[in-house]
Amino acid sequence: MNSIVLALLSAVIAIGPAKQQPDSLALAKLDGMLEKYTSAITGLGTEGKNAECDFLIASSNDSLIVQHVTLWLYDHYKDSPIMGEEAVAIHIYDRWLKDGTVKMRGEFDRFDAELFATFNRSTLLGMKAPRIELRTPKGRKTQMPVDGRYSILFFFDTSCGKCKLTTELMPSSLQKIKFPACFYAVYCGHDEKAWKKFRKGFKVKNRKVDIVHLWDPDMESDYPRLYGVISTPRLYLTDTDGEILGRRLEIESLEEMISYINSYYEQAQKH
Repeated sequence: MNSIVLALLSAVIAIGPAKQQPDSLALAKLDGMLEKYTSAITGLGTEGKNAECDFLIASSNDSLIVQHVTLWLYDHYKDSPIMGEEAVAIHIYDRWLKDGTVKMRGEFDRFDAELFATFNRSTLLGMKAPRIELRTPKGRKTQMPVDGRYSILFFFDTSCGKCKLTTELMPSSLQKIKFPACFYAVYCGHDEKAWKKFRKGFKVKNRKVDIVHLWDPDMESDYPRLYGVISTPRLYLTDTDGEILGRRLEIESLEEMISYINSYYEQAQKH
């Protein structure tokens, strides 16, 4: 990886203060090296990636290059398909962008970055899931998640097309669970009749899994901010201590994690 670092730093230096406005070819070369570098450090943990990004951003004295590198890294990790890497984007925002040390492209981008950090910083991988109080269909207040069981938190709306597809596939996924778990289906809409119809049709025949239907029509729990529910569906998995194991999951990634926990649970049962 050292050769990549040297090449990247050379690219940064080469288009440094000598030019007021780097040309597109120079920036394209820099972007290519950034792509190679971020690929090379994929195996590092969040703290390691944070440190590498800070190092790269501080490697030039030219404000335009610093801005370009910072925003490239921010965009890369914000939109990364690798679960958990969005934490690096939040670090970059907090360290470099929030106070204006590095300027955003414009006011809209600044607002978008602030919104992204606000709606994601509470549920990063490894953090304790926010414990919130919601209401059951009968109006009783219930906390989620609770310690002692794996929990699947599913935020959905009956009018959401992707939610409908996810809920059609979800029972089959929950059927595969071999460990004690709780599935929280959190309705994010306001149509009680539609919600009642959903509950009536959502069936899971797995004694290992408790199904809990909840909602918060007045949003007293602040769940949209705490769990980043600016759109649906949203799917999380927490362990028995409430630690977030998976966030922004799809059905496929949820099933992969269920399979892994099944194996771990079965091995533990043998000892």
